[in-house]
Amino acid sequence: MCLAIPSKVVEINSELNQATVDTMGVKRVVGLDLLAEEINIGDYVLIHIGYAINKIDEVDAQESLKIYRNLIDKMEEEETKE
Repeated sequence: MCLAIPSKVVEINSELNQATVDTMGVKRVVGLDLLAEEINIGDYVLIHIGYAINKIDEVDAQESLKIYRNLIDKMEEEETKE
């Protein structure tokens, strides 16, 4: 199973067809070779095995990130109870 967490594009290297993305505070470089649409700084993408595979709407991205944050908070609460 793969969970694709929305990642915000923070830098683009056109020469290498790569972007630096921020995934909940973790930055990484990903390939843009699998995307048909144009990507700009500030866009949100979904990542799979090091490649951006889909551009998503910012509203959808923010809603997904909110859900992930809630899940993480609940997991951390459970860990402190043990």
